[in-house]
Amino acid sequence: MFPKPVPFLQSNTYEFESGPMVKPTGFREYDARWLFEKEINLMGMQALGMGIGTLIHERGVRPDIVVGHDFRGYSASIKMAVVNGLLAAGINVHDIGLALSPMAYFAQFALDVPAVAMITASHNDNGWTGVKMGIDRPLTFGPDEMSRLKDIVLDAKFDLKGGGSYRFVENFPETYIKDLTDRPKLKRPIKVVAACGNGTAGAFAPAVLEALGAEVIPLDTELDHTFPRYNPNPEDMKMLHALRDKVMETGAEVGLGFDGDGDRCGVVDNEGEEIFADKVGVMLARDISALHPNSQFVVDVKSTGLFNTDPVLKANGAKTDYFKTGHSYIKRRVTELEAIVGFEKSGHYFFNAPIGRGYDDGLVSAIAILDMLDRNPDKTMADLRRALPKTWGSPTMSPHCDDETKYGVVDKVVARFKDMHAKGEKVGGHAITDLITVNGVRVVTDDGTWGLVRASSNKPELVVVVESPASEARLHEMFKAVDAVLRENAEVGEYNQTI
Repeated sequence: MFPKPVPFLQSNTYEFESGPMVKPTGFREYDARWLFEKEINLMGMQALGMGIGTLIHERGVRPDIVVGHDFRGYSASIKMAVVNGLLAAGINVHDIGLALSPMAYFAQFALDVPAVAMITASHNDNGWTGVKMGIDRPLTFGPDEMSRLKDIVLDAKFDLKGGGSYRFVENFPETYIKDLTDRPKLKRPIKVVAACGNGTAGAFAPAVLEALGAEVIPLDTELDHTFPRYNPNPEDMKMLHALRDKVMETGAEVGLGFDGDGDRCGVVDNEGEEIFADKVGVMLARDISALHPNSQFVVDVKSTGLFNTDPVLKANGAKTDYFKTGHSYIKRRVTELEAIVGFEKSGHYFFNAPIGRGYDDGLVSAIAILDMLDRNPDKTMADLRRALPKTWGSPTMSPHCDDETKYGVVDKVVARFKDMHAKGEKVGGHAITDLITVNGVRVVTDDGTWGLVRASSNKPELVVVVESPASEARLHEMFKAVDAVLRENAEVGEYNQTI
């Protein structure tokens, strides 16, 4: 028997050291995130491992799993607690050690292992931990699997048959790096700044880019889990500004910023312009659809409207499907539609055959960007950016909203905009022409300006994004109008950043 987890235990007590603590809200839509020692303890992580193992048996999957951990001061100990739980549930564990999330996904293919559990809090601040999981490569858990896992863990309905095994896979990064670099080198040594925010990618990204023939200028690539300069998050303006400054200082052709677990890549061009990931996606879609006419793409609802309106994509016969935000959702949709790439505004890119294996890998994204530059030797990254139709877009803005209330708030916001649409009310002085409610609500007005509100899947926050093809003034008008609706709800707190 194993005790039922409880949502809170006082630290520095016998109970905290001897029983499982698991806050239920840590089970997100497509992965798990907790504040370590405040919302989950090591016994709680062991219970999670037991739950994953039980779900593997329940689904009839071969009982083998890849595990890895990101670079935080506590990730290795958390991984071993999860491993203990997996072993108790009779799972054979293949431990690849310190790794990027995409390295763990790649290991499923390279080691022929069906399941994965990657210990990472991704770009979250220090103090957070989490697990990205999958039992059907290249897919990761969606809401159905996460709901079932939550029930198993919180009710302690474990199948603890025992008999699991453990092996450490030595030097696995060499296999991963060889897979990425066993290809023709770049035609010229593209000068690139590689920023890693002192996170996990620092151990791997510069070596990969150098092996491809790039001239690499490292920035904050030393491993330091205190993240002394900024959080390794390519949507964070501090990271992008540091990247911009280094690009301008060195005259690099492009700056690439990798997040904490290496599955995303942010971009700064040669003029120091920070290009939001959805716009980079349009640039890559242009390049890829020229090589593969009639390409199918998938993008998330936070992304620019250019995927549907860009004349070059139209001329290349490209088709784009807008879908729910979230790496698990987009990954699954890419597989369903056999799309060549899925793009998220957050920077998760899912390259399918013939470019990738369908999962998100910041280094595969970086290679695609370098290949695009290599195929356009007479154009700079800034030239490719300026070639896009002009729109004004916001960063991803995140007002605080507790996990327990955020989905209810979004429901009220959706209902409010639906009511405004039905009554013919205007938003920011313009008529509503469309409401996309596949994930929160994307309000589109008669001049193509739009605003999005949805619940964050991995933090106690809402997500707000606005874009206008009309003017910067319209961008600000739409933000004020959307924010006014949000402020009707007292549960909504301050923004992390605004425009």
